[in-house]
Amino acid sequence: MDSYSDANGTTANDVGRRSALDGTGIRKAVVVTHPGLASGSPVVAQTITALQQRGFDVRLIDKIDSIPVGKSTATVDPDTEIVVVLGGDGTILRAAELVKGTRVPVLGVNLGHVGFLAEFESFELHEAVKRIASRDYTIDERMIADVQIWQPHASEPLHDWALNDVVLEHTDRGSMIEVGIDVDGVAMSSFGCDGVIVSTPTGSTAYAFSAGGPVVWPGVEALELTPLAAHALFARPLIIGSDSTFGIEVLRSSADSSGAWICCDGRRQGMVPNGTRIVVHAAQERLRLARLENVPFTRRLVSKFNLPVIGWREQGKRAAHNRWNEAGPKKPSCDEKILLAQSDAQAAPQSPTRESPSREPSASEPSVSESSALRDPSLKGPHA
Repeated sequence: MDSYSDANGTTANDVGRRSALDGTGIRKAVVVTHPGLASGSPVVAQTITALQQRGFDVRLIDKIDSIPVGKSTATVDPDTEIVVVLGGDGTILRAAELVKGTRVPVLGVNLGHVGFLAEFESFELHEAVKRIASRDYTIDERMIADVQIWQPHASEPLHDWALNDVVLEHTDRGSMIEVGIDVDGVAMSSFGCDGVIVSTPTGSTAYAFSAGGPVVWPGVEALELTPLAAHALFARPLIIGSDSTFGIEVLRSSADSSGAWICCDGRRQGMVPNGTRIVVHAAQERLRLARLENVPFTRRLVSKFNLPVIGWREQGKRAAHNRWNEAGPKKPSCDEKILLAQSDAQAAPQSPTRESPSREPSASEPSVSESSALRDPSLKGPHA
């Protein structure tokens, strides 16, 4: 079924029809993993077999060498229908290099740890292959960052890109680097630091998140800059729109005379001298992730990070209630009594005053005035 149509009117079925019209009528798929899984996990062989049984010509790529920053990488054939990634987010970032500049979608099956970019877990593999074969998936287009590296006296910049983030760090662990930050050519701040991270919304849950940056929802067209251990009063994360540009200069006054280290997506890296200027802005191009389930990003965020959506106080109250219900007539402990009392007090409606209902004293009970007189002889009459 045509479950997706992007701004250009391309659907999942259109991708499949293009691959079927390559002159051979064979649907092409690429499976990307890393050497450890390729040789030691049965999941890889199972995936290849399942795709072949459904009519795919499958190519396995289990090693993608890192290259210097500013260098281009080889890509898959443009008539490839889909790239299936078996691994974690790092493997998906490797696969992103293979589809850069094409419209081939990437589907991740998580065999790693968090697997934030992955769509399915490994135990759902057979369902994933079934959905791929029937082209029953949607396309989630993710913004990527365009990176220009202007080294001193260079007439042209080095060009690179990032799906997750661009990291600039010091090379001498005993020294800081001095950086100047500008937005749209307007100087904003300069400070000494261990480095800075410029991330896309996709990368906001990665290194930038660990460094104290905010989570940016994928639908937000923005870039985020997060300083690393900045020695400054004002060095907070900055977020700019997709029509703005970050400029970062490695100042010549840096204590680290060896310059700085730059890395895109944890893959393409290199050294840059002091005086280098890095320009980062949103690229026009998008990277396509295949989605098999229409799961909101918020639900994915809560699930992957195992966020405590119920606070510890509420968890304690619920646990106390559960233990009391399971124990039956057994008396609760002192701690459980306190939690139950707090829970009941919060649940009860609040009123300005809570008075006990009035009751007429019986004949055998003294009146209020009589009882007061019994306690205080001075209140008795003259015959006391």
